[in-house]
Amino acid sequence: MENLIREYMNFLDDNKTERRCASSAIRIAIEHGYKNIEDVTSLKAGDKVYFDKMGKSVVLFNIGTDDIAKGMNILGAHIDSPRLDIKQSPIYEDTVYKTGLVYLNTHYYGGIKKYQWLALQLALYGVVYKADGTKVDIAIGDDPEDPVFCISDILPHLAQDQMKKTAAEFVEGEKLDAIMGVFPNVKDYKDPEFKKYAPGDAKKRILAIINEKYGITEDDFASAELELVPAGKTRFLGFDKTLILGYGQDDRVCGFTSLAAMMEVPAGSRTTCCILADKEEIGSAGATGMNSHLLDNAVAEVVARLDGNNTELTVRRALVNSLMLSSDVSTAFDPLNPGLYDAQNTSFLGKGVVFTKYTGSRGKSGASDANPEFIAKVRGTLYDADVHFQTAELSKVDVGGGGTIAHFAAEYGMQVLDCGVPVLSMHAPWEITSSYDVEQAYECYKAFLKI
Repeated sequence: MENLIREYMNFLDDNKTERRCASSAIRIAIEHGYKNIEDVTSLKAGDKVYFDKMGKSVVLFNIGTDDIAKGMNILGAHIDSPRLDIKQSPIYEDTVYKTGLVYLNTHYYGGIKKYQWLALQLALYGVVYKADGTKVDIAIGDDPEDPVFCISDILPHLAQDQMKKTAAEFVEGEKLDAIMGVFPNVKDYKDPEFKKYAPGDAKKRILAIINEKYGITEDDFASAELELVPAGKTRFLGFDKTLILGYGQDDRVCGFTSLAAMMEVPAGSRTTCCILADKEEIGSAGATGMNSHLLDNAVAEVVARLDGNNTELTVRRALVNSLMLSSDVSTAFDPLNPGLYDAQNTSFLGKGVVFTKYTGSRGKSGASDANPEFIAKVRGTLYDADVHFQTAELSKVDVGGGGTIAHFAAEYGMQVLDCGVPVLSMHAPWEITSSYDVEQAYECYKAFLKI
């Protein structure tokens, strides 16, 4: 299990965006014998294929011996995480006060506490597509020799008015702009690099650096997908090193363990499937989210390549007869803020994987409510596999709530249960999990795939 935890921590460090997660998942799958479904014309029991959606979502299948119409065992996680997205026209210079500061304009993605992103080392990841279709990969801030970016904050001595605001008002979304550089506003600055430019050319200088290093012009940002994320490595937390502190653990902790389980479990009677989906943090919207036809389109591609009566009804039966664990995280109990939780119905760090029968908020709005028959089946499977689990709700009734991809999968008529890892400081730039819970999630997902 020590190897599993190290691999997980490396996975977090190497894959700070959904694109990088999807790319790594495909690479790992290929190493384990999976093929791109577009390169396969027919499928039989024992074949392994993956379905790539725009480089940001991946669906993997391990074909079983049973008719796929009898259903699949599905693990479904999401690989996007809260961050700061870069706007399409992002670079600007302070021309009002002529400070020489150059900024990167952002629009935050997902549910964040905006003030947590101030005065933090940030890395820039993503892709830029030039007008001729050339792709430029960007990864700046995690190599020790790289620069980082930062959103400045007001010093305490001048923050009297700021400190009177609510947390939601503490910093406006439009002020979450990161510093990219500064041009010294002195005419006789000695550095020969600066002599190429006049004061007031700060933006021009930054764009010249970007163009020299990456071949990108200002216009190319119109077709870019760039994200600011916390810079730095995942670390063990605490003297006993049983906790993990890292960015993006919601939900890459479940994405990684689901993928690892899928690679480990051989083909059986039922076809197994692993979904690594995008856009969960903004409602699973768009072509790469679960609130599209991501899953049924992928299943239809598989069905079309199987021998037998391959009809739309086969696809529908394959989905409605499936069993799915929505592999998503749950809130871990915080003893510093106990009033937010029903202590009898919450999850704790270090006590195993979490069953969440329903999510949603205010009377279970937006929830997928798992059937007890299915929960009993999963319980029995985990008892037999000696996997530790706990049950939980996200918070006290009416205190808060949230959603997962479960209800989108349930719309197909399949049995779905949320089952994942408890997380402390969820949606913060740095989140906390227990290495024991990561191990138990991996064992849980392996056992489930064998049902």
